[in-house]
Amino acid sequence: MKRVLCLALAAGPALVATPAQSQEVTLRLVSAFPENQFYVKRTTDWIADVNKDGKGVLQINFIGGPKAIPTFEVGKAVQSGVVDIGFSTGAFYTNVMPEADILKLSETSAAEQRKNGGYELINKIWAEKGNMRYLAKTVEFTPFHLYLNKKIDKPDLTGLKIRITPVYREFFQSMNAQVMTTAPGEVYTALERGVIDGYGWPIHALFDLNWQEKTKFRVDPGFYNAEVSLIMNLDKYKGLPAKAREYLDGKALAYERQNDFWKTYNQQEAKRQADAGIQTISFDPATSKAYVEKAKEIGWANAIKASPQYGEQLKKVLAK
Repeated sequence: MKRVLCLALAAGPALVATPAQSQEVTLRLVSAFPENQFYVKRTTDWIADVNKDGKGVLQINFIGGPKAIPTFEVGKAVQSGVVDIGFSTGAFYTNVMPEADILKLSETSAAEQRKNGGYELINKIWAEKGNMRYLAKTVEFTPFHLYLNKKIDKPDLTGLKIRITPVYREFFQSMNAQVMTTAPGEVYTALERGVIDGYGWPIHALFDLNWQEKTKFRVDPGFYNAEVSLIMNLDKYKGLPAKAREYLDGKALAYERQNDFWKTYNQQEAKRQADAGIQTISFDPATSKAYVEKAKEIGWANAIKASPQYGEQLKKVLAK
């Protein structure tokens, strides 16, 4: 956290006012993912759009990725106000609240959650547990997959060392995997040195990190639903001038409404993996169905255990 505190001191106050623009607000945003990842680039494009249209009202200063604040410290940095906005996934800030990881179980879309009370419930929990505002989900309709360098013919990972995040820890352990947690930036080296035999990851973003060079197989079907979002320190959000807050909400919602993009993009990424030589491991229909159902069952059982207060409530708005 020393690096985080130094960053806070160096960054200075979040609200910047000049005589010419006395109401303009500048917010600091950090990414839990490396800057070269495709969806980080999409977010920096979004920031550029926010800044272009928000002159005199609101500006966002992108301060970087894990080199600025380590991946698993971004949630705490947002919670404490060291930064104003984080671009992250719930699995990376379960050290703030266990509910953050439950969003992987979403079967309803972000748009549906804004209609069925899910968005309000998420923000109630994020405010209470994390001093955060959940601004928008920016990645969805994206399954996770198990990637391997050793072929399997059934859902059994006995003897295999698999890199995980909280997203799939219990699921992979149920298949007898030896699991270890690492930040994304460490996976390539772990694969290269044989420290791990595989990893869990969404259908996309392998090429951003060059993991395709060290990956032989992808197990189909996918499971769960990747969630990447913009989260904001609640005190900073509440302290925004009304015009700036309305502007930020509108831009965040507009970003979220682009999520259908991922449906086509993920199909393209699956083809790209095949072209790069990554082979698909598919089970028979009955085994595949049981594989996905087991992931779901384990996911919700652990969600409700981790959050007896909110687990069942979240299931009502996230599950179908």
